[in-house]
Amino acid sequence: MSNRTAVVLGGSLAGLLAAHALVPFADRVVVVERDALPVGPEPRKGLPQARHVHHLWSGGARALEGLLPGTVERLRAAGVRRLPVTTDMVALSPQGWFRRWDESAFVLPCSRDLLDSVVREQVLADDRIELLPRTEAVALTGTHLAVTGVRLRALDGGAERELAADLVVDATGRGSRTPAWLTELGLPAPAFREVDSGIAYASRLFRAPEEAARAGFPIVHLQGSPQGSRPGRGGVLMPIENGRWLVTLYGRRDGAPGADADDFLRYARDELAHPVIAELLTNAEPLTGVTVTRTTANRRHFYERMQAWPENLVVLGDAVCALNPVYGHGMSVAAQGALAVRNVLQRRGWASPGLASSLQKAVSRPVRAAWDLSTGLDVFYPGATEGGPTLRERLAQAYVGRLMYTATGNGRIARRVTDVTALERGAEVLMAPSVVLATVLGPLKPALTGPPLTAEELKAAGVL
Repeated sequence: MSNRTAVVLGGSLAGLLAAHALVPFADRVVVVERDALPVGPEPRKGLPQARHVHHLWSGGARALEGLLPGTVERLRAAGVRRLPVTTDMVALSPQGWFRRWDESAFVLPCSRDLLDSVVREQVLADDRIELLPRTEAVALTGTHLAVTGVRLRALDGGAERELAADLVVDATGRGSRTPAWLTELGLPAPAFREVDSGIAYASRLFRAPEEAARAGFPIVHLQGSPQGSRPGRGGVLMPIENGRWLVTLYGRRDGAPGADADDFLRYARDELAHPVIAELLTNAEPLTGVTVTRTTANRRHFYERMQAWPENLVVLGDAVCALNPVYGHGMSVAAQGALAVRNVLQRRGWASPGLASSLQKAVSRPVRAAWDLSTGLDVFYPGATEGGPTLRERLAQAYVGRLMYTATGNGRIARRVTDVTALERGAEVLMAPSVVLATVLGPLKPALTGPPLTAEELKAAGVL
């Protein structure tokens, strides 16, 4: 009779979804978490990025629903609106304003605290999942051929102990120690790349004007650009649950917004490519101070390329690939990675040879798509990488720039771009002959001269 134990390191979104994905295949699933997890939609220690704009792209929402059916409905019941894209998105790219085309994909904009709470409540209600709070993993046990467990230390004191495991999942985020642990087991360090645009974020929560909260409001995103006199400066206004607007402003660190609440509106008005966010905030009530984060680099470990990979180990979420948060892909990639783990286990079975390697390669597929989207622009910021963008990246960006320009005035191309951005389809659809031809021909409609907000929306926000 089997007695399989799976250990998941990290109790954030990626770890909890991985734990749930493993329940059908293991007799016991243990989640090891450094902090004490909150009850309800409260801030979690060790997750500073939670104070900034978050949303779940439809590709991630579908994966989440595949793992935890009913989660989207729970989020909707908690006040999260389903926003069709680009119908309910007002976006300015470096190539111009996008029109609000018919729906191709959708987003679920919400606070990170709410999403984590909804997932955590469902996952930890399963008595097959055991949570070890205030505990950290200090090493893997086993050899270069197979991991046999983890060595744990309680942060409240006590001796280290070993916990045997038939599978160890590292979901500890940017602080993952797996690269060092692999070398301790006698394996080479994985290939690694960092693309750091030098962007810093400042976020603040507002109470939306009553009519805008009641009628609903689109996402507003002014995308930063590596070029120009104000490189990297942009902002997002995200309508979230309970009639609130979460606003994140960002810029390169030599011209980034700061923590001064009195300067927040000035930065939105004077430093961005258009003052629309500042105008919309004129009649919004500030609910918090300003939170600043400077850890925004894209960092990827290429575990799937390693020639030798130990059995019984999988790494997913930010521990594999941490992304610039402004693109909003981290949570979707975590959900898709956990779903990939479940699907491989269903197909291969627990004890199949080379299972861990297959799992790691499956996890890498959604990672690859999001990595290319996040770094495709970030790599062009000065100093983002040691050697600058590669020739391949330069050629790709030349095409993508023309593609995005075309998307400002061609609904079919805009929907293809949205499909890829939402992680619904792979980037190969952007190289289809019909898409390439349309890209060469350019936009079918003239450029917009300002944000495509309706008179009703401007009135609801108190601008008209």
